[in-house]
Amino acid sequence: MFETLEDVRRDCANRLIRAAKDRKVPMHTPAVVTSDVDARTMVLREFDAEAWTLRFHTDTRAPKVAAIEADPRMAVLFYDKGAKVQIRVRGTGRILRDDPVTQAAWEKGTNFAKRCYLGKGPGAVSQVPTSGLPAAFEGVEPSDEDLHPAWDNFAVLLVELEALDWFYLAHTGHVRAQFEREGGEWKGRWVSP
Repeated sequence: MFETLEDVRRDCANRLIRAAKDRKVPMHTPAVVTSDVDARTMVLREFDAEAWTLRFHTDTRAPKVAAIEADPRMAVLFYDKGAKVQIRVRGTGRILRDDPVTQAAWEKGTNFAKRCYLGKGPGAVSQVPTSGLPAAFEGVEPSDEDLHPAWDNFAVLLVELEALDWFYLAHTGHVRAQFEREGGEWKGRWVSP
């Protein structure tokens, strides 16, 4: 199935492309780890196979934004139980606020999704269970005009990949490969699982 390192690298790219496009695949919601050793599940919005970047959306008020801006080292863990494939990546994160990439991402989103950025910031304390949304938008799609204040809270997290670790679980014996980015090229090697 995976006879060459190029087969593996291509498999990584194809899985990440599909993960960004298909919300039903397990790799659509990977675990994202910041340098402060905090992890969270995020939705993969895009994988650019040319630049080898991952795109996520975030709230500018989220603690992870400050952590990334202080130390941009990041890791992302993807796992597909059915395929028995795990992909771990390391890279450098950047928070894009008022940027063409951010603007394009904002414009592609639905108003229902954008309403998340109208509420109180992530981690805001409450005395009762809360979505953090203003009461007027609980279960309600806001208008374009209602969303103007939300734009200031929206950002893109772009992760430029620098290392890949691909792990295939097989009953005949697990297989593992690692890749490091050197300049614009990926250098791979087989390693023991």
